[in-house]
Amino acid sequence: MKKIKSFDSSHPLLYLIATPIGNLGEFSSRAIDIINEMDFIACEDTRNTKELLRKFDINKHLVSLREHNEVEMSNYVIKEILNGKKVAYVSDAGYPAISDPGNILVKIANENDIAISVVSGSSAFINALVSSNLDTDHFYFHGFLPAKEGEAKRELEELKSKKETLIFYESPHRIEDTLKIFLSVLGDREIVLHRELTKINEEKIYGTISELLTLDFNLIKGEIVLVVEGSKEEKTLSDSEIQTYVAYFVSKGMSKKDAIETVSDIYKVKKNYIKDLIK
Repeated sequence: MKKIKSFDSSHPLLYLIATPIGNLGEFSSRAIDIINEMDFIACEDTRNTKELLRKFDINKHLVSLREHNEVEMSNYVIKEILNGKKVAYVSDAGYPAISDPGNILVKIANENDIAISVVSGSSAFINALVSSNLDTDHFYFHGFLPAKEGEAKRELEELKSKKETLIFYESPHRIEDTLKIFLSVLGDREIVLHRELTKINEEKIYGTISELLTLDFNLIKGEIVLVVEGSKEEKTLSDSEIQTYVAYFVSKGMSKKDAIETVSDIYKVKKNYIKDLIK
């Protein structure tokens, strides 16, 4: 175990800065102030970041840390921080490390006892979730499915029983195929397609998966977030699972009676059935 305070001067510090997902007005004044203090900025794509910083009259040295050089450049950035440089990392849109590079950089920073502080900002999947009209208490963010149909179906098979709202990223040229895969694996669930979030053409399309498959996909442009209803199927426990759960609650200090009632309430199994099983 280790404890690191982000702004303790005895530890070097790496900033992860969320960038706008569309509307540049969402780039915070704190993010701008911190970027101005940095010796250089590591970023996913120097062209995109240069354009963003130009909008705020910021001129900084940029280095590219992207998927294809992530290990090499993460080590370089960490070395520079350990040598006293002030460095922040930004991806092209939203939060670093969320369906974007950055996770390896964070791991290496942690291994070197470098403090990590995140500067908050836009998140496409959070924006989509809270406006989806689907359950927001419990959700599962998956990001992009694999490009190959078989692999995508296998991943969905593992997710289909989840009761949590499911969230995916997708590109316009794959959206029709992805919806067809959803229908075949998940069934005809409620879904919300969000596109061009925070931009002038922001649009949300509510319906079932089969209804969305009637869309003219030539008109679906821009970045897409799909928010899908979780499974409504009740989990059926085997007898051995029932016995295991009752034993678990008893081991935590419950009486057998209370443990039986708890398992009955949680898993919708008749109380008398459990009583007969536990005799």
